Amino acid sequence: MTKVLVTGGSGLVGNHLKDILPDAIYISSKDYNLTRIDEVRDMMNKYRPDTVIHLAARVGGIMNNVTYPVDYLEENILINTNVLKMCHLHNVDRVVAILSTCIYPDKVEKYPMVEEDLFNGPPTPTNFSYAFAKRCMAAHIDSYVKQYNKRWSYLIPCNLYGEYDKYEEHNSHFVSALIKKIYKAEDKITLWGTGKPLRQFMYGGDLARVIKYVIDNDIVENLNVAPGEVYSIDEIAKIAKKACNKENLVVYYDNDKPDGQFRKDVDSSKLLSKLNSFEFTHLRTGIKKVYGKFSKRYDR
Repeated sequence: MTKVLVTGGSGLVGNHLKDILPDAIYISSKDYNLTRIDEVRDMMNKYRPDTVIHLAARVGGIMNNVTYPVDYLEENILINTNVLKMCHLHNVDRVVAILSTCIYPDKVEKYPMVEEDLFNGPPTPTNFSYAFAKRCMAAHIDSYVKQYNKRWSYLIPCNLYGEYDKYEEHNSHFVSALIKKIYKAEDKITLWGTGKPLRQFMYGGDLARVIKYVIDNDIVENLNVAPGEVYSIDEIAKIAKKACNKENLVVYYDNDKPDGQFRKDVDSSKLLSKLNSFEFTHLRTGIKKVYGKFSKRYDR
């Protein structure tokens, strides 16, 4: 029986994986510090997995990325290098690593972007260091595949949201933060920027299902993962208000705060050609589901 180890197992996607891969080993930062090669070595010596799903990363919002670029670069480079190195030394058969669409170029000539666009320009300045750390992991995996004929690959998902997200200030994804704002608001909410940037958002459970499918069906390719829906920030806010039954809330935009990358939507055609009748959760449906669970948890 294949032994699966999941790094970042206590995060948004890791918790969704627990629902569908209950027999996997889930590791969090409380168990091992993945920036330390000795601790990663100890982890691999103890569990000796056949497959590693690498979710662990330092992640955060725009302000955190702008304020602490060195931390985002160094911590993620160390984590990814240590995990991949130990996977190689322990002859791990499958590695599926999770990247992010924010690593794509800030601007391209044609949207949605395809996998081949990844290195066709610099990433957006607001998360430059994080993006390059994740790009390095893509290059690192591709290098292991080329030099050692590994059956390793990575998935590039769009922005995520879900009931297992972090809800601390500046650390949660936009939709999760929006849900918290809507829940706490009485008559108005304020969002950063202009409301004009375009985004794809995916329910965290959808990515978990894709990861399981890729492993179960031995798909060893680097693939985008994102629904076809693309909305402006303002459209997402309106969808969220309706899903949360708070349509009377007034949304204000703080134009003094950054918008971030204007658009970064990607094409998931390659992925969908391999998945049998896979359907992404509609944004309104997902927000309604997350809002219901968040409300119950926050009221305790």
